[in-house]
Amino acid sequence: MGKPRVETESAERLAVAEAAIKVQGTQSAEDPFYVRASEPLADSNVRVLKQGDTFAVFDSCGDIKPGGLGEEGLYHEGTRFLSSLMLRLNGKRPLFLSSTVKDDNDLLTVDFTNPDLQVGENLGISRGVLHLSRTKMLWQGVCYERIRIENFGLETVALCVSIRYAVDFADIFEVRGTKRQARGRLLQPRMHSGTMCLGYEGLDGVVRHTKLQFTPIPTHHSDGEVRFELNLDPKVETTIQMVAVCENGRSAREIPSFHAAFTALGDDIHANRGRACSIHTHNEQFNAWLRRTAADLHMMTTATVHGLYPFAGVPWFSTVFGRDGIITALECLWVNPDMARGVLSCLAATQATQQNAEQDAEPGKIIHEMRDGEMANLKEIPFGRYYGSVDSTPLFVMLAGAYYERTGDLALMREIWPNIELALEWLDQYGDSNGDGFIDYQRHAREGLVHQGWKDSQDAVSHQDGTLAKGPIALCEVQGYAYAARQRGAQLAFALGQVRRGDQLLGQANDLQERFERAFWCEDIASYALALDGQNRPCKVRASNAGHCLFTGIANPEHASQTAETLFAAEHWSGWGVRTLAMSEVRYSPMSYHNGSVWPHDNALIAAGLARYGQQEKALRILTALYDASRFLDLQRIPELYCGFERRPGEGPTLYPVACAPQSWSAASVYLLLQACLGLEIKATQSTVCFTHPMLPPFLKKVQIRNLRVGDASVDLLLQRHTYDVGVNVLRKQGKLSVSVAI
Repeated sequence: MGKPRVETESAERLAVAEAAIKVQGTQSAEDPFYVRASEPLADSNVRVLKQGDTFAVFDSCGDIKPGGLGEEGLYHEGTRFLSSLMLRLNGKRPLFLSSTVKDDNDLLTVDFTNPDLQVGENLGISRGVLHLSRTKMLWQGVCYERIRIENFGLETVALCVSIRYAVDFADIFEVRGTKRQARGRLLQPRMHSGTMCLGYEGLDGVVRHTKLQFTPIPTHHSDGEVRFELNLDPKVETTIQMVAVCENGRSAREIPSFHAAFTALGDDIHANRGRACSIHTHNEQFNAWLRRTAADLHMMTTATVHGLYPFAGVPWFSTVFGRDGIITALECLWVNPDMARGVLSCLAATQATQQNAEQDAEPGKIIHEMRDGEMANLKEIPFGRYYGSVDSTPLFVMLAGAYYERTGDLALMREIWPNIELALEWLDQYGDSNGDGFIDYQRHAREGLVHQGWKDSQDAVSHQDGTLAKGPIALCEVQGYAYAARQRGAQLAFALGQVRRGDQLLGQANDLQERFERAFWCEDIASYALALDGQNRPCKVRASNAGHCLFTGIANPEHASQTAETLFAAEHWSGWGVRTLAMSEVRYSPMSYHNGSVWPHDNALIAAGLARYGQQEKALRILTALYDASRFLDLQRIPELYCGFERRPGEGPTLYPVACAPQSWSAASVYLLLQACLGLEIKATQSTVCFTHPMLPPFLKKVQIRNLRVGDASVDLLLQRHTYDVGVNVLRKQGKLSVSVAI
């Protein structure tokens, strides 16, 4: 398929790196919202906490320090409320022992001991005498910190514990690298009743405060630092507590204690567990991946005024994204359909109702992104409410239909049917700007996104010779989404008794499928074209987008089979997953955001598409690749993406420098991968759970699924791998429900 590789590995890597620097340098200059990476990561194992609209990025020691990508900090509603926080013993950094984020993502814990500490010319405390335990937690806009210090020596020690802090109240887009012409003003720090109040008056008129409370009261308090002078007797422990309160233009509130907040956070986590079925295997490493997935999804899911919504990713995308929320909900649908209900409700409530060029909004369009913060308030960025995605709207209808099939919740479908109709009307009236019968995009907002599919970087869509495609651009996967949306819309119309509308939508879907095959299939690359450009010329490049055409079912069986072979050829398959762009393409770089990297959610959708066409063996390969990757990754947390370098024995995937981790649709990929391999379908309206040719990889001999809810019924299942098939045993069943297996 591609040209032979004749370079040595080192020479090839050098050439790729040089090309990537040139491509990314050009891209960053053109894109005002490019995430800049001018320095190496300050700490490769950052520690992330998130709760509600608040998140924090710490280094592995629990500090917030400048340097690296500058992403560390405590953030609330789009603003950084702490830009520096550093713990010191007698002016020195304590000796790091270990750190982790607990399985439930509720606590960051760090263990230290003391370095050799001098008093004058003499050794005051030899290393290893003190043990320090640092615990951090977020709850309702507050960062809690508890530092316990125990003296394991034989003598009383005199110790100075200091905490240095700073604030900048930077908008998240400033942190990402966007330059502003002017900023608001920092207010004079003030101490009141033992609380240090640090403030900022933004150009949007909002006054934001970071309030720092310390227990006990510090011995000394100077500008940007507090100090605690301690005399610690042998075998005695003392505790220092700090609370950082984020206030965003609101009046002061009562702050619960560390214990009360921890209890409330635990109750919230426990309640979340009851909403989803549980999955347990005989493989403890796989179980650890599942636990991290469940914890990350709970952490990323945020209560909005319209319901629970999975925010996209930390640190750059911790907010509502239409596309990300929908795909995350689809991946989780069989495990926890409640997430989909929240996503549908939120997106229906924020659906565009009128045209607004500066928002790329049109009636019926589903939101792409919603942002808080000073720059969004001032419209310095267009993303306060921004509708610049071509795929969120058909994906919304797809999710609605899939949710109904999974739950039988006709009441919600009646409630949002006007929104579904508006979305379908958008496909007809606005989605096809040039009248060629295909859904396309071209930005209208001056600072909106140039590319409005899921690959939205500046260089994401090109022709074979590497020239960038000009719009309006019709992506191959978006035609699949439109096809599936009309099919799902028809399903819902029939359920609501609107037979004529259902027939009309089915007719539109069938017509689109026929035209799609004629216009997009490219025999010479054995795949679907990435896109049609504004002159209806196909972009004949081998890209992972074609795999989504299998996911939606728009591909005919013959072309689906050929596409699958192309995706697993050496040019596409990295060993860690399917690359976004094949190595043989001009714009390929394994370090590019969208032109050669590996995205877990992309691979999960491809796997689901493969299973749809009876190619579960290939879906197993993707599941195995991502599981293997998880074993090399910190906390077994699957990031937004990783580089597309070829897999090498004994090494993990190469990390991408500014990838979000956690990222909701990456975390949820394991659920869709399992569903694909098991051939699992749940139809609540028929009270059935069906497994079609279920398969499991060799490292999963047994899988237990407990409390799988279908309507008012529930079931516990045991799946056991045999040499040639997978057995499905019903361990418990409550209510009316049938379980079937098709081999």
